[in-house]
Amino acid sequence: GQHQAMQIASFLTVFCMRSISVAELEGFRDAMLQLCRKINLSDFNTIDIVGTGGDGKDTFNISTLASFVTAGAGIKVAKHGNYGVSSSCGSSNVLEFLKVPFTNDESKLQSMLDKAGFCMMHAPLFHPAMANVAPIRKGMQVRTFFNVLGPIVNPSFPQNQLLGVFNLELARLYGYLHQNTSNNYKIVHSLDGYDEISLTAPVKIMSNQGEELFEPTDLGFPQCKQEDLHGGGTIEESAKIFVNILENKGTAAQTNAVLANAGLAIQTVKPELTLADAMASAKESLVSGAGLKVLKTLQALN
Repeated sequence: GQHQAMQIASFLTVFCMRSISVAELEGFRDAMLQLCRKINLSDFNTIDIVGTGGDGKDTFNISTLASFVTAGAGIKVAKHGNYGVSSSCGSSNVLEFLKVPFTNDESKLQSMLDKAGFCMMHAPLFHPAMANVAPIRKGMQVRTFFNVLGPIVNPSFPQNQLLGVFNLELARLYGYLHQNTSNNYKIVHSLDGYDEISLTAPVKIMSNQGEELFEPTDLGFPQCKQEDLHGGGTIEESAKIFVNILENKGTAAQTNAVLANAGLAIQTVKPELTLADAMASAKESLVSGAGLKVLKTLQALN
């Protein structure tokens, strides 16, 4: 809070004009984590399923839906998210509308994981320093390095991460940051620019085990078109799509995109599973209504 808005905007703009280095990203991450309100969820072996956002693809909330399906499959999810900056409806927008409780109380977050298998780590509650930057980011209306930081500053330090990135350069940066960790991680980038598995193109997946390139059919799904994944224009429409998919009433393309990401998340936490088994576990969670039950359990806790 010691700098003027113009100075902060100028600083952010520099990194819109040139690429951020690994050392810079690591330094920004460490500073954010030093300043954040830390939460201990280590007993739950959690995963965070999160994309950088800012891919400009106007999709529905794929990674958030994948989080609910993953939780329905018995994996504990501590999702770090925020209101949309470069999109109209971020994960926090849709979950707030659906009456999912936000808190930074450690015991309440642990209770949510215990009862529902999911808790929302709403970023502003854990990163008070960001209050000085949020209105400037909103006013700039462009992707900044804070989009890049979001997925790597979860204040609960999850042991597993599924990270989506909007370009290969960033995938490499994340890869460098994660190569010295003992955590399970997968970094995904669809080659047509999505920060998640979109099934619209081949997807690059980087993990503890190395790098692989998968066609949609390798994951067990047909290829779909970009227009099949468009989200709602308003928070209300986005929430309607969200619930529709959890009720197993989504289109085939919507459902498959969610299942692909949830299946990969499940395999991240349980690397002993084959990809086919992990995808089957995700499908069972959605079809059985377990993913929807996660939402209803959370709503009852509000």
